[in-house]
Parts: sequence; C-alpha cells; structure tokens
Amino acid sequence: MKKMNLNGMRIIIKFLLNYFPRSILIRLSIIFRPVFNFLFSGDKFLDPINEKSYSRFFPYGYNNPRKNALSLGTLSLERHRLLWLYLKNETSFFNVDNKILHIAPEPCFYYFFKKYFKDYYTADLNSPLAEYKVDICKMPFDDNSFDFILCNHVLEHVYDDDLAINELRRVLKNNGVAILQVPLDLKLKNTIDGRDINNLKKRNELFGQYDHLRVYGNDFFDKIKKHGFNVKRVQYCNNLSINQIKKYGLIKEEIIPYCVKVE
Repeated sequence: MKKMNLNGMRIIIKFLLNYFPRSILIRLSIIFRPVFNFLFSGDKFLDPINEKSYSRFFPYGYNNPRKNALSLGTLSLERHRLLWLYLKNETSFFNVDNKILHIAPEPCFYYFFKKYFKDYYTADLNSPLAEYKVDICKMPFDDNSFDFILCNHVLEHVYDDDLAINELRRVLKNNGVAILQVPLDLKLKNTIDGRDINNLKKRNELFGQYDHLRVYGNDFFDKIKKHGFNVKRVQYCNNLSINQIKKYGLIKEEIIPYCVKVE
C-alpha cells in the first residue's frame, strides 16, 4: 500500500508540474495545506519553516524524482528548508527592519515574511502572491532600495538573464545581499542554454521542466561576479549532522549563492 501511495504521488506531482500553470498550483496549495498538515503529521521529518513534524516527505521532480523532497505542510523543497536554516542561523536576514524584495515569492516563505517584515515587497509577472506584477528585467523600484533580495529558481525562466541580474543589482543597496538560487549542475563547466528551444518535450528532457530555458554550470558564479557581486558558495549542510540532514530532508551538496553587491 505504501509503495502504491508513493507511486501515485509521483504521478500526480509530475502531472501537476508539467500541465498546470504555476499560478494555479499556488492557489491549490493554499487550499489544501491544512489538510496535508493533518494527514501527514508524524515524527520522522521536521520542516524548520513551520516547525511541524511529519510522517513523510514526498518525491519531487520530473525525470528522476528526488526522495523526501517535498513537505506538503509548507510546500517547501530541500532548497527552501536549507535556505531557511542558513538565513536564520548565520545571517542578519531576519532583522525586522530589513527591506526585502522577494521575486516570484514561494508560498512556503511568503506567509511568514509578510507578517514578519515591516517592508516586504513581492514581484512577479504571474504569481497570485506578487504585489507588483512586473518583469524582472525592468522593475519600478528605485536604485539602491533593498537590503536583501530573494530570487530563487527564477533566472532559468528568464530569456535575458544578464539583463535580469543587472536589474537586481540596480535595486539592491550597496553591500546588500541577493540570494540567487538556480538549477546547478556542478559537473558542467559551462551552462547549457536552450532559450530558443520551443519544443516543450525537449526542454523537459534537457532541463527537467518545460518552462526552464537553461541549466547552469560552474560558470554561473563567474557570471554573477561580472555583474558586480562578490559571490560566496555556501554549502550549509557541512554545518549540520547527518541526522539533521535526514530529519530536514536536505541535499548535502546543495549550494546557496550568497551574492553581495559591491561598488
């Protein structure tokens, strides 16, 4: 029965990811989250974002679903839970006076941040959670406005990612921080760019999602530096025990690009 349930969940997740717009998925997640919290309560896994324990996390991904990736209680993935732990334990991000810009706000963060921060701005073209419906390549914010920018798994969707990075730098304060997580394949020396591939099946095969335009290689960090950032590759799982990594459902090799704007 357990195997059937997991296989069924894999099929459902794959179907939802590839045939439903992200805006619809976000709305569905808001409706069903309380149900998930009830159905999957337990003590095997811990989601640090809502500090609730669960009997299971679920597989997630198109071609090769990752085990124990998705917490249905917050809809967080491994990268979200790792980023939360890092920002909370190692940075000044959770200073209530920080002015935050959140591009394509993830539901797992959005509800907490909106209540917590005095100045919290959300922006995206399609997300129903975004206050500002804007193109990341041309935003309506003043220069040097924000202390922190979260822009996670967005750049791979943007046709001109160089223009987007320049715009993020423009609205960030000097010495401000941008968290720019992207799909990274560290076995690749150079990014595989498929922005002009129109075949959605081909994009699925190459990049894992139909709406991804590239998968980034090791050159991603040099790309960010060229746009006026100092970049720190944070592998925060090195600070955690094996038991913590399992409990939180993390990927040990996950890297957080911590990008500081320099003059």
